[in-house]
Amino acid sequence: MSEEVDVNIREALAKDAEQIVKVSQTIGKQTEFLVMDEHGMDLPIHLLENQLETIYESDKQLLLVAEVEGRIVGTASVRTSEEKRISHIGEVGISILQDYWGIGLGSVLLEELIDWSQQTGQIRRLELTVQKQNSRASHLYEKYGFQTEAVLERGAIGDDGRFLDVLLMSKMIDSAS
Repeated sequence: MSEEVDVNIREALAKDAEQIVKVSQTIGKQTEFLVMDEHGMDLPIHLLENQLETIYESDKQLLLVAEVEGRIVGTASVRTSEEKRISHIGEVGISILQDYWGIGLGSVLLEELIDWSQQTGQIRRLELTVQKQNSRASHLYEKYGFQTEAVLERGAIGDDGRFLDVLLMSKMIDSAS
């Protein structure tokens, strides 16, 4: 994509549930880099609507959508646990439609997630997994200070049945001053 694209990034709302499911299905068909496959978020719309409401009201979870002309083209999230001993850890997830790869959207979404995490004052560690073969994504995460902590051998299975190594990456978060 060579032309400029006007992207709106905002928090996901319950009314976005159906579109998020459809986008996740498309992304799942486009790449084997993600855990989800062509079924995307295999979740009934009403349950996703409930989850989106909960996330929107939470001060420790975030789901962003990236829109182009009112159409969702990607999502980015930070999920935390209710378990006290690990409630300071935010799990990062980013997925973008293939037509919007390579335009800097991943960077913008990741910056938003990091900034939001710093503002919470509660999240002190971000972590994610990324397939080793997805060098563009791992370079993006490294650019923003994520470090590889481990290689999970046979951490995923490719569309053709081959085993794929997965990197566990993390970034320590300090509260915003």
